[in-house]
Amino acid sequence: MGGTEHLTVQREGATLVLTLNRPDARNALSLAMLVGLYDGWLEADADDSVRSIVLTGAGGAFCAGMDLKALAGDGMQGQRYRDRLKADPDLHWKAMLRHHRPRKPVIAAVEGHCVAGGTEILQGTDIRVAGESATFGLFEVRRGLFPIGGSTVRLQRQIPHTHALEMLLTGRPYSAREAAGIGLIGHVVPDGTALAGALEIAEQINACGPLAVEAVKASVYETAEMTETDGLAAELARGWPVFDTADAKEGARAFAEKRPPVYKRA
Repeated sequence: MGGTEHLTVQREGATLVLTLNRPDARNALSLAMLVGLYDGWLEADADDSVRSIVLTGAGGAFCAGMDLKALAGDGMQGQRYRDRLKADPDLHWKAMLRHHRPRKPVIAAVEGHCVAGGTEILQGTDIRVAGESATFGLFEVRRGLFPIGGSTVRLQRQIPHTHALEMLLTGRPYSAREAAGIGLIGHVVPDGTALAGALEIAEQINACGPLAVEAVKASVYETAEMTETDGLAAELARGWPVFDTADAKEGARAFAEKRPPVYKRA
């Protein structure tokens, strides 16, 4: 199992949990963290026993954005990460889910600060749970910067246009309740329970047919910008083959026999 000094990886049943692990810096992004993140996405998709991914942060924070100093790396360990970035100049965007989308569902479990680059990574996740004291926001314009992690494209597609522009143009913080009210997150839970809430959702996903889950996720994203006619055609092409799988037949048998299904990705 992978991981780095700033990104831990562990298994919870069929769920791979990736934890941003720089609590002293509110889990601001470092090169070691980005390399660990990207490797984690790849590990999850390469392992058929992994059916979902949970992304969270250590020490009561999710992610406070980029740490430009830490991204430079240092020492021999830092050199190893710089070599990875040199070999794949797109690695940091893939790690932040800007240029990479895992096949498996990604659930964010947010506590504390989830701002700037943290809110940008959040937009690459599929389902989002946050503690009631969590804080969200894209602060870049307040610093004369541009939220280049994908927010000017994605945010207006995920929340209403007026709320997207307000968040982008004011650079102000949003509470968890306000973020839920505009649709940025789906669940607000008591502080300290976001990870448990995310794992509970992951378990519900893990009980479903994995081929069906992955096909549904793929269909949602690939049809998002299509016309209805084109989208329905693409949905049929993506979904119809699922009915011919052994997993689909197992699901039907299990339902008829009133027992939990045993899926084998076949």
